[in-house]
Amino acid sequence: MAPLAPTEPLPHRKIIRGWLIHMAQGQVGRALGLLLIDASLWLGCIAGTIFIENIAVKIALGLIAGFVTGRIFILGHDACHQSFTPNRELNKVLGRIAFLPSLTPYSLWDVGHNVVHHGQTNLKGFDFVWAPLSKAEFDALPAWRKTLERLYRSGWGPVFYYLIEIWWRREYFPNAQNKPGDRPIFLKDNLLVTAFAIIWIGCLIAGALATGQSIWVGLITGFALPFLFWNGMIGFVVYVHHTHPSVSWYDKKSEWLRAQPFVSTTVHLTFGWIWGALMHHIMEHTAHHVDMSIPLYNLKDAQNTLETMLPERIFIQKFSWDWYFDTASKCKLYDFENKAWLDFDGNKTADSVRVLLSPAPAGQNG
Repeated sequence: MAPLAPTEPLPHRKIIRGWLIHMAQGQVGRALGLLLIDASLWLGCIAGTIFIENIAVKIALGLIAGFVTGRIFILGHDACHQSFTPNRELNKVLGRIAFLPSLTPYSLWDVGHNVVHHGQTNLKGFDFVWAPLSKAEFDALPAWRKTLERLYRSGWGPVFYYLIEIWWRREYFPNAQNKPGDRPIFLKDNLLVTAFAIIWIGCLIAGALATGQSIWVGLITGFALPFLFWNGMIGFVVYVHHTHPSVSWYDKKSEWLRAQPFVSTTVHLTFGWIWGALMHHIMEHTAHHVDMSIPLYNLKDAQNTLETMLPERIFIQKFSWDWYFDTASKCKLYDFENKAWLDFDGNKTADSVRVLLSPAPAGQNG
């Protein structure tokens, strides 16, 4: 099939997924190998923070452990999407194992990510991940919350945003307001990651005592640094996946549906070195949103297929820190009616790309 001209209507998602379906096949051996490699790297880094006495090396290993936590989490992400291996029950086991270093309760993340985020990407009122406020919503906030929003969207805020808004409020023993029901598995998964954290911290304390080193240095470099780095890493990744001056947000479901949200609300961030591969190709994110059943080791080919078949339709952005902080300076608030990004004073900073809407299905309303 020939690539579609930029002026042609986008085909239905089922047709687009048909171009990628042959890539949606998980492999048990490959999955287990990837998990074994990353788990070994993580354990090695944590062990290094215990047995190596040089403070600078401890700090470096703690930061690397945080990055590897992100890599392992991406494997769990695939397992939670049932794309890691062909076996559903095995995916649940491997996913829970892979989520342990990030202290992520598997079942709660499953609901928030698979059901909410993927089901309603960039639809305000449903997708809560980095959802921008309108000017009226921001103005109605108390002063302390305005300060927090300014921090979150400063470019330096992903670590605070994910730690507070996602992990603490929605995943780790969330309150009744933020918990998606009372399923027993939610509590079990929280107890599982808590037990892992206790064992992790206990090993660090025991190691410090056994080697005559500072317990506090061990806890900071072997626990706090990896966990904080991980939160910053995932906060950054989910921000750049769906926040861009050209990417629109929607507050009307009918309009969102007609805008082909699985293609038009996602950014493919590219890197000049091997960072994309080091992050298990999670930045080939358009393909992932089109078909979540594609395993991470096939995402690069799937993304290339989409960009070949849909020229000028995919948001492709080469990463640089200048671009990132420019985006953070522009994407503070959002004008949902006029599809424009605003600063905190309500001044327009960027017009989003207006996706050519297909006709609304009969009887559909916003």
